[in-house]
Amino acid sequence: MGLTREEYDRVLKIMGREPNQVELGIFSVMWSEHCSYKSSKKWLKTLPTKAPWVIQGPGENAGVIDIGDGLAAIFKMESHNHPSFIEPYQGAATGVGGILRDVFTMGARPIANLNALRFGAPDHPKTRHLVAGVVHGIGGYGNCVGVPTVGGEVNFDPSYNGNILVNAMTVGLAKKDRIFYSAAAGLGNPVVYVGSKTGRDGIHGATMASAEFSEDSEEKRPTVQVGDPFTEKLLIEACLELMATDAIVAIQDMGAAGLTSSSFEMASKGGMGIDLDLSKVPARETGMTPFEFMLSESQERMLMVLKPGSEKQAEAIFRKWELDFAVIGHLTDTGRMVLRFDGEQVGDLPIDPLAQASPEYDRPWVKTPPQKPLGKVNHPLPIAEALLRMMGSPDMCSRRWIWEQYDHLVRGDTAQVPGGDAAVVRVADHPKKALAMSVDCTPRYCFADPVEGGKQAVAETWRNITAVGGRPLAITDNMNFGNPERPDIMGQFVGAIEGIRAACLALDYPVVSGNVSLYNETNGKGILPTPAIGGVGVLDDVSKMATLAFKLPGEAILLIGRTAGHLGQSLYLRDICGKAEGPPPPVDLAAERTNGDAVRMLIGQGLVSAAHDCSDGGLAAALAEMALAGGMGAAVTLPAAPGDAGDGGDAFAMAFGEDQGRYVVTCPAESVEAVIAAAEAAGAPVQRLGMTGGDELTFAGHGTISLQALRDAHEGWLPRYMAHEI
Repeated sequence: MGLTREEYDRVLKIMGREPNQVELGIFSVMWSEHCSYKSSKKWLKTLPTKAPWVIQGPGENAGVIDIGDGLAAIFKMESHNHPSFIEPYQGAATGVGGILRDVFTMGARPIANLNALRFGAPDHPKTRHLVAGVVHGIGGYGNCVGVPTVGGEVNFDPSYNGNILVNAMTVGLAKKDRIFYSAAAGLGNPVVYVGSKTGRDGIHGATMASAEFSEDSEEKRPTVQVGDPFTEKLLIEACLELMATDAIVAIQDMGAAGLTSSSFEMASKGGMGIDLDLSKVPARETGMTPFEFMLSESQERMLMVLKPGSEKQAEAIFRKWELDFAVIGHLTDTGRMVLRFDGEQVGDLPIDPLAQASPEYDRPWVKTPPQKPLGKVNHPLPIAEALLRMMGSPDMCSRRWIWEQYDHLVRGDTAQVPGGDAAVVRVADHPKKALAMSVDCTPRYCFADPVEGGKQAVAETWRNITAVGGRPLAITDNMNFGNPERPDIMGQFVGAIEGIRAACLALDYPVVSGNVSLYNETNGKGILPTPAIGGVGVLDDVSKMATLAFKLPGEAILLIGRTAGHLGQSLYLRDICGKAEGPPPPVDLAAERTNGDAVRMLIGQGLVSAAHDCSDGGLAAALAEMALAGGMGAAVTLPAAPGDAGDGGDAFAMAFGEDQGRYVVTCPAESVEAVIAAAEAAGAPVQRLGMTGGDELTFAGHGTISLQALRDAHEGWLPRYMAHEI
């Protein structure tokens, strides 16, 4: 059951007796790490969650922000890591299904899906199988349910060999005066089950997600849920149709821990009790027990509290959509969960001690020791040759093979497809407004310095939204870490939270929802700390949206932001020089804000024709990505080294250093002086790099690469890898 001896003693004290099997199962899932956040909630409480535009912060199914014009964006990101390693197709598919339900439960129509995926080393025997299964699962579910998958990220690292990460994010739209919440209310009001029938899949899924893996992980296959995207589509439409009436008092999806968590959380938030008759729960298998009904994580199910007298209206809607509908209980004023089955009482538990008084641990933690300064770096390849190799490496190659399997255009509102800095989706019925969204994290930074890594993950989503012209508004987080009972791992978590908090405060970019996934370990070996951040912002005029592609020959290329040439923890250092050393690049949050605000101003005023932030691979990689996107070369001169930067301070550092807070922009040659003056007036450093044009990328004094060679390397690695040609 996953409970410690001390936790079981607490159960005995709460119950005043030995619990039966059903009651003990309920305690085990409600107090699992996955559901109770018992190791993390002390630290999560320190995150900034409020702003004038925040309608609902953490604590509900998803976060809600005001985007103007009477509309709200509703979004969240959640993990399906353990299930996806055990059964990649269904694990990833049901991760998408679950996060969709979190969003439309609040009254929103989902308009976009994103994901953040981490796989093991490419040469690990399971990696290809897992990549294929996860991508197929995400595409299979999202495509069938009719919600575009518009963005994401993928990393490969040996730390994920035994524990991949599959983080799914959904963004939806609703009217801000029609948001639905989960707090139960109204003595005697009917409790209604809708959606698919309940089966035996996913039982103890939450408990499985709260433990390390070992050699027997394959035996946990029965704890993985099975999804049906076509039923989910019907469920979305039925729920939104019922939400157009005034029948719903409260609504909650059945996610982790299924009927248990949904019923307990609704009752606890409303200060109510519930009397449930499990005999009335629609079942798709015979002979199911109360234990199985309460703990099943079968997909595509919702729990509602309705206004009395509205049952027939609601049932007619769900029957029309060919979904199950059953009144399975009613609200009481006892503060207890009473369970009945076949006329007998099979459980009687107090609600608040399970939902609110779960254990809260202040786990011992130690600060991650700082990395030693990076010493002299030997550069084995010329700059042009090194760039060519990096652009065709696992972590920098094109993800086209992945995103072309996703329908990113369904619904017809996608304004910027995968491959850019941020996805952009138009707001239906509002000709100008659009949402920009991005998912980011750099785990190698977080491992070297969790505080700076946490800052950088937040800042990069802020930068990506800014680079398309968006105004960043809020984030959701997905905190993926190893075993919190190890002080070094807990120290990584604490440090990342500190960095996230600092960045959110400095950038006015609050956390409105999130998820914690701990125990991402196999046989005692943990993953790299991976606090994935999903950001959402708004474009008031989508016609002014920027893209990263070079547009016309003869345009000026400018760099906004300072370059010190920081090679510590860079991809160049790791992939070309064979070192993973030094501190990660520091994140100057004041400079991030100043430079980002300047770039957004330039985009909004139509002064720049392309914009792209610098991240993995540094300036050279950013220029290569812009050239490939536009099918156009460039001739550039690398910035002069600002003296000894402590890590080489030379042309290689200028090319591949991953200094933060930087953007490359282009503009017509005749506008250069105006753009420079506007950027400098906004306080942002700016310098000329060169001009667009031709079919080669030339670095003055450091070599030339043909765009065709770059494209072959960049586009070729992933298809060749998946075809077993590498």
